[in-house]
Amino acid sequence: MAEILYPVIPENITVHLGAPNQNAENVTLPFADYIKNVASSEIYPTWPENALRANIYAIISYALNRVYTEWYPSRGYDFDITNTTQFDQAFVKDREIFENISLIVDEIFNDYVVRQGEIQPLFTAFCNGTTSTCDGLSQWGTVSLAESGLSPFAILQNYYGENIGIVENAPISNNVETYPGVPLRLGDAGNNVDIIQTQLNRISNNYPAIPKINDPEGVFGVETQQAVRTFQEVFNLNATGEVDKSTWYRIKQYYNGVKGLSELSGEGITISEAAVPFVGELSEGTSGIPVTTLQYYLAILAYFNGALAPVSRSGYFGPETVQAVERFQRFYGLPVTGIVDTATWNTIQKAYTDTVAALPAGYSGSNAKLYPGYFLTKGQRGENVRDLQTYLSLLGQIIPELPALPVTGYFGDQTEEAVKTFQRLFGLEASGAVGPVTWATIAKEYDYLNNQ
Repeated sequence: MAEILYPVIPENITVHLGAPNQNAENVTLPFADYIKNVASSEIYPTWPENALRANIYAIISYALNRVYTEWYPSRGYDFDITNTTQFDQAFVKDREIFENISLIVDEIFNDYVVRQGEIQPLFTAFCNGTTSTCDGLSQWGTVSLAESGLSPFAILQNYYGENIGIVENAPISNNVETYPGVPLRLGDAGNNVDIIQTQLNRISNNYPAIPKINDPEGVFGVETQQAVRTFQEVFNLNATGEVDKSTWYRIKQYYNGVKGLSELSGEGITISEAAVPFVGELSEGTSGIPVTTLQYYLAILAYFNGALAPVSRSGYFGPETVQAVERFQRFYGLPVTGIVDTATWNTIQKAYTDTVAALPAGYSGSNAKLYPGYFLTKGQRGENVRDLQTYLSLLGQIIPELPALPVTGYFGDQTEEAVKTFQRLFGLEASGAVGPVTWATIAKEYDYLNNQ
């Protein structure tokens, strides 16, 4: 089941006390305290409560839009928002906070405005409505609307349209950069790959030189590599075909731009666009292919490292898997939680890849080799593709449904069709991509036949 990457409320926000390019101090403070400061700087505490609430919703959503789109980090800055009204909203360091504003913010700081059918916080542009006017909310105009009896939501609808909604009680989390911390490259798989694929495909509508990606969702295949390389060429980056930090944020910057995410009338991100194919965090009680993948890695690592706990490939994250994860985390100096978060997953993958790379040539004997540590997909070539074809070719001799497959070392249409057929026969998702579960299943059947 796909997971939806909904926005969260950051615990803290970093404010730049000046224009973006100005050499000025950065102040980091709790998000709710920031909203209280801006509200106390932008509006008057004597206004009707419904006007105050409408304005505070707008202030919250505006700030969250900046955080969610990483508007400034994607341009190379080390802050989330500025305090200049030319670019953002007013913030005065160490200013007095009005009590009634503080109470309202405490109640609604994790609520924000969205367009119906979209997930990103709406870019709730506003102005004072007297010395300046804009397409968004008029701060002074909210006063008369509140005095006429309109609710906060009705006031917001008056300025932002009938098709808005309020997300209430959004979860709170640490505000960390979205870059995964390691470059994404050919053979990688995961939600971060899916995000890049989605964003590049949308950017290519405006920049048609960038080819469309038809690789399986979340799998970094040859098409994804070519799209990344072309993007890098178009925007004067080092054309490696890998997504390093500078490429990650340049893609995000142009995606924000073509989608208009920091505009009141922007295109927006739909729920389907925010869906990712893999579960973001694995913990006790979860099940499925991601859990089987985790168990495969842990079982291999435990075979070569007696300090780790072996685990069976059941596809269910039960007490045995919790114990194996805890042993792994303890051995590698990670927080011992029994939960596989991003840091634990990245460490497991690296440990597995290092283990496979350290094996001597011919280690497997007549058995199938261990999964090489990266996805095999259409367009790739090399020894691991040749091994895959060898295994499938032998299996095809006794499984009539498998098409005949020449061993060429190139992953073309015939190999993809053979993989899809095998996956369908053995109850796996017929993606045509060979990840750890498909490889392990093929290897198991090959070993059985080869040792008869």
